[in-house]
Amino acid sequence: ALLSRYQLIPAQLTIAVVPREICLLIVAIGIIRVFITFITSVLLARRAVPRILGEVSLAVALVVYALFRMDALGVNLTAISVSAAALTAIIGFAAQATLGNLLGGISLQLDNTCRIGDWIEIDGVTGEVVSIRWRYTALATVNNVTIVIPNAELMKNRVTLIGRRGDLRIPWRRPIEFGVGYEWTPGQVLAVVHAALERGEIPFVATEPIAHCVCAGFDQSAIKYIVYYWLTDIKSYLVTDSRVRVHVYAALGRAGMEIPISRSDLYLHSGRHLQLIRLEREQESRVALLRSLELFAPLTDDETHALAAQLIGTPFGPGDIITRQGEPSDSLYILARGQVGIFRDAAPGSSPARPRLATLAAPAYFGEMGLLTGQARTATILGESEVLCYRLDKTAFEAIIQARPELAEAMSRTVVERQAANDATLASLSAEARARATGTRAGELLRKIRQFFGLENTN
Repeated sequence: ALLSRYQLIPAQLTIAVVPREICLLIVAIGIIRVFITFITSVLLARRAVPRILGEVSLAVALVVYALFRMDALGVNLTAISVSAAALTAIIGFAAQATLGNLLGGISLQLDNTCRIGDWIEIDGVTGEVVSIRWRYTALATVNNVTIVIPNAELMKNRVTLIGRRGDLRIPWRRPIEFGVGYEWTPGQVLAVVHAALERGEIPFVATEPIAHCVCAGFDQSAIKYIVYYWLTDIKSYLVTDSRVRVHVYAALGRAGMEIPISRSDLYLHSGRHLQLIRLEREQESRVALLRSLELFAPLTDDETHALAAQLIGTPFGPGDIITRQGEPSDSLYILARGQVGIFRDAAPGSSPARPRLATLAAPAYFGEMGLLTGQARTATILGESEVLCYRLDKTAFEAIIQARPELAEAMSRTVVERQAANDATLASLSAEARARATGTRAGELLRKIRQFFGLENTN
């Protein structure tokens, strides 16, 4: 009676009308959805209209349609509006959090604060935005964990947007902290680290802006430094942080710089006896390495031990450039651990990719022409794993070859035979012709070795 009195249900609304209105509603939903999809996906495709805007438009259109049909059926809309206002106030008070999330989701998408594919950090959690819904935003972390954050929390808390400024995608600057003892000045450490960063080719580290290192402070046992680099692939930040640390550690090791440990451990384990044992084992390892290489086979035991003591340990990380094509040289590298790739630098104006010439695995050596003749590097050599090399400089080798000049002839033959094995032109010759060509090359190389070490007048 009350519904009839206020004309909330008109007299003409019968059971027969209900199926018709349901059918009309289904048709209306389909037409409205097609129309909205056409507008957002076709006409406004370039503007990347947020999905939630289409959903809100659909809801508003359905409300308008419902009011239109109720008015057509004679429903008293004034009475309904009064009741709806009271009901809305009650629902709004009881569901403040839900409405906050709803409005937050609408705001996030309308003003493009966060977009699908963005990386954000909130409350110490870093992840990629994979979904923005009416109530929540979902983040996917590098641990394959999906974190659901209520939209109201995103609106209230400080959110760090990573890798984007407006519509511009930018690299993410990452800090890598480390410490070095007071035995080395900040200038020395910065020079070593900067040189390593400039030469290194680390995946996902931007070449512009270039990575750099700063002195960050002073601790009880170390000077603190921070390497800042720019990351191009945000989801790889943990792996890339690790790679940069490996490069820094290898660079410090090549320069003889140590990352300090606690002083109590240092005093406890650095006794003279233990140091001697470590040095003896290191010397034995170097001697065994030299004896395994055919280039040093002509050396006597005394010469081998003397040369082993002169080797300089030079560790490298994956992507480190050990030698660069065209650089002047007077040293040889002995590969004790790991694997390196030998590449020819691309010509200017051509593809930036380097053609691979060969791959070397330990034990091996390279750069012998630099040691024996001072020839500039003919190839670029990159570390492809964690690499330990020993560098043999001209000054360390000179005393041995000056004392026994006949070593030059034996080494020249070994080097030429090694080159001949990789020379396709010589491989196509007959055995006799190949022997003649090899002999000629060995003689020419011997002349250069004698000239380089000042042995021209030695018989």
